[in-house]
Amino acid sequence: MRLENVSVRYHRRGPWVLRQADARVGPGEVAVVLGRNGAGKSTLLQVAAGVLRATRGRVVDRPRHVGWVPERFPADQPFTVSYYLTAMARVAGLSATEADRAVDEWTSRLGIAGFRRVRLPDLSKGTAQKVGLAQAMLRRPGLLVLDEPWEGLDAAARDLVPLVVDEVLAAGGRVLVSDHRNETVRLPGARHWTVADGTVTEAGPAESEGVAVVEVAVPAARVAGTVARLRAAGHQVLRVRTPEPDTAPDPGPTGHGVAPDDGPASDPGPTGDGVAPDDGGSRPDTGAVDEPGTGAGAAPRQPVADGTVLPDGAAR
Repeated sequence: MRLENVSVRYHRRGPWVLRQADARVGPGEVAVVLGRNGAGKSTLLQVAAGVLRATRGRVVDRPRHVGWVPERFPADQPFTVSYYLTAMARVAGLSATEADRAVDEWTSRLGIAGFRRVRLPDLSKGTAQKVGLAQAMLRRPGLLVLDEPWEGLDAAARDLVPLVVDEVLAAGGRVLVSDHRNETVRLPGARHWTVADGTVTEAGPAESEGVAVVEVAVPAARVAGTVARLRAAGHQVLRVRTPEPDTAPDPGPTGHGVAPDDGPASDPGPTGDGVAPDDGGSRPDTGAVDEPGTGAGAAPRQPVADGTVLPDGAAR
């Protein structure tokens, strides 16, 4: 996806917020948008998501399905959490059965299942942000755009954001994210778009040396915590595999689930199987955006009818 000569101003005689911005992000890549407050980061993200039309220039090859999570979820809507998410899932093109399944999955993963009958205006800011993240993921997006996604979230939900990003990237999607909390250190290998004085400067990640891929086996109950700790330490989790119960690996005599060393690791392939540090390579306000140019943040008033940790010093 490319932004070509994108310029934006909000009034005909107003100042240019963006001027001839050019940037690109490919499949399996994440780009972190940096810049001071008021520099135009949110404007850039809205244009990329199709929420805002560029005054000049264009966005090329935007994926069909876009998940958009603004900095502040527009909670002043007269719906319950369940009604809103189900309606947004149907707008995204899911069948009634698929919509119910997706709503169940994401309310559970984000810890908001107990709020499904609560009206949106009655939610706290953090819970409302979780609803926003849930609606963006109801249908796997080809482009996920996150504007300050960690703002207002509790620790558990903050740990989940990098996992959500990795899931989109692993499926060949693209992710754009802005952040002022320095949480994007959990996204190693990201491209960097810096917005300043109306222009966008793009820089790739710094290259690293001595990269190794380590495959890890941990008890199923410890997967989420292990993944979170690895990401927090700056490592890249390439893939999480859950074996069938009868094919689970032998935990070994130590009981810690670490597979014995059988010699040099084989090439994990393009998807990878294990945990690796950042190798410098490519990785791949709230409403769902399904078609470019559609609005965001507002739901329809009626529903649609029908783990061995890499040693210190091995990598950054």
